Amino acid sequence: MKIGIVGYGTGGKHFHAPFINAAQGVELAGIVARAPETIARVKADFPDIPIYASLTEMLAAGVDAVTITTPPQTRRELVLEAIEAGVAVIADKPFAPDAKTGRELAAAAKAKGVVLSVYHNRRFDHDVRTLKKLIEQNRVGKVWRLHNRMDLDDANTLEGGETGGLLRDLGSHVVDQALFLLGPVKSVYAQLDIIDLPVGPTDASFVLTLTHHNGTKSYLSATKLNRFVCREFRLYGDAGSFVSQGTDVQAQAIFAGQRPTDDLANWGFEQPERWGTLNTPQGSERVPSEQGAYHAYYEAFAKAVKEGSEPPVTPEQAIEVLAVLDAAFISARENSVVELA
Repeated sequence: MKIGIVGYGTGGKHFHAPFINAAQGVELAGIVARAPETIARVKADFPDIPIYASLTEMLAAGVDAVTITTPPQTRRELVLEAIEAGVAVIADKPFAPDAKTGRELAAAAKAKGVVLSVYHNRRFDHDVRTLKKLIEQNRVGKVWRLHNRMDLDDANTLEGGETGGLLRDLGSHVVDQALFLLGPVKSVYAQLDIIDLPVGPTDASFVLTLTHHNGTKSYLSATKLNRFVCREFRLYGDAGSFVSQGTDVQAQAIFAGQRPTDDLANWGFEQPERWGTLNTPQGSERVPSEQGAYHAYYEAFAKAVKEGSEPPVTPEQAIEVLAVLDAAFISARENSVVELA
């Protein structure tokens, strides 16, 4: 499958291109870049890859699929352009500014018979995959609640203003992880911390309480401004608990200049000293890390395009995430529990 990337900022450079290159059955066929400094970065990283000035130009040259990783406020029109051209699409997160717009994009893809997926790549984090396996194996019994904390010392990457904020950014990830692990949500309670930036008021940290349809609860929180780094999961059930305080293995490796193609078999594993601990009446044990594998997203997407199977993240699943975020904004504003339809 020949796939093009639209946009080559941090997302395109660090979280898409390296994993497209590592995925079996996928070929990076071009990159859309316009700013001179962006074009220079593309040429330095991929001297033999075609560079296009627009999505329109790339589509005319011919690709099987595109990844849209431009700023959130530009994505709707680009996703619709690719769909109209009959080309499969991966939309970066947040999928859309709200669930209503997400439904519009999903309906357009369905009408054209085009595969549309959303890049909720953090389902493929090592710790989330480890948790998923433990839940499926019933290792903590009936699950009561999940705590998911993602604190980053990364103030410079906080996107400000009406279309930005941390809830749409990291919130898209942690909400999707909760839905992936515990299933659909029926109610949301949210607390947002707002700061004033030149571009407008911006949510800079959040705490969400989600009640899932199966009776479990998830408690999700994140910040980028508090000069503190913590990546923690805690899973509680009637037969035990699992606690993980790991590292952001894949992102750290990418920013250190490593690439999954260097050694794919050993890519994305947490170091043994950072493995999580399973606690049961039989005692405590360290649980080996599952592999973190963002490239597996692209392999599953290619299979969906080729064979008609379900993509790794469906539009409907991404719309569920957006519905939770929509409810969280209402909840924080009204200081109320918001029920989802």
